[in-house]
Amino acid sequence: MKQQILLTGASGFVGQALAQACLASHADLICPTRKPLNWQAAQMHNPLITGLDADTDWSAYLPGIDIVMHCAARVHVMRETASDPLQLFRQVNVDGSLNLARQAAAAGVKQFIYLSSVKVNGEATENGYAFAANDVVLPQDAYGISKHEAEMALLKLGKDSGMSVTIIRPPLVYGPGVKANFLSMLRGVQRGLPLPLASIRNQRSFVYLGNLVSLVMHVRLMEKARNQVFMVSDGRDLSTPQLLRLCAQAMQVRARLWPFPPALLNLAAKLLGRQSVADRLCQSLQVDISKTRNMLGWSPAFTVEQGLQATVDAISHTLQP
Repeated sequence: MKQQILLTGASGFVGQALAQACLASHADLICPTRKPLNWQAAQMHNPLITGLDADTDWSAYLPGIDIVMHCAARVHVMRETASDPLQLFRQVNVDGSLNLARQAAAAGVKQFIYLSSVKVNGEATENGYAFAANDVVLPQDAYGISKHEAEMALLKLGKDSGMSVTIIRPPLVYGPGVKANFLSMLRGVQRGLPLPLASIRNQRSFVYLGNLVSLVMHVRLMEKARNQVFMVSDGRDLSTPQLLRLCAQAMQVRARLWPFPPALLNLAAKLLGRQSVADRLCQSLQVDISKTRNMLGWSPAFTVEQGLQATVDAISHTLQP
């Protein structure tokens, strides 16, 4: 029997890739969005909704649904201007998510898969230490706090209602269609910009879009995934210089990296008001996926090299000097 799946966030970077995977598995798919999707498929229904909050009515879309895959969210904002950003994050990420989950449980949905974030764990790790799914968490910004509150509310609802809740916390996701800082980094490497990053000795976890989608598809209706939290990554951590060199290799160019003391780099970034950028370049953020591997029998489907090559190939037209 075909699975009936409701997917939120299908217009986004992760959601669109997940929708394509659901369709490839021959599932019947409902993708509610605020604006019509610019792509359609025979097995997909794309109703329009007004938003994602505590008042959204999902009753027309949930009957007969087996799985809800919840990707929609108010995402992390680099230059936040709202006077109370936590309230805005809570309206969507907590109240909106819990409202959807409550209606899903009442409609008899078997599983609710929630795409969360490593920001629930925190912002950085010490070298040699990785965030694990069962660690005590320490979210530090409004986005991470809202994701943590949503996780706690959803897990409680799962236990109270009997609906299986599965939470996945990815680190930075890259792949075809990636934007923001990762795309800027690729452009810098492509243009041969000299980058003062050769002396950085951090370790960071990333996850290729195909590996994240692979895990979501893997946990569908798995009893072992009931009311569990899982970390996900490519299974191989990289320093900033290693990442840049692998990106250059995928683009068949030379990475122009030169040594510069990280302490001075941090000081310069602070003076220029770019401390958050320096933190991402210099700090470590590692995740431990051993629980995901051992409990679910899952391993990353793609290597880092394969993921970076697919990313570069898909956006090569935007990387021209």
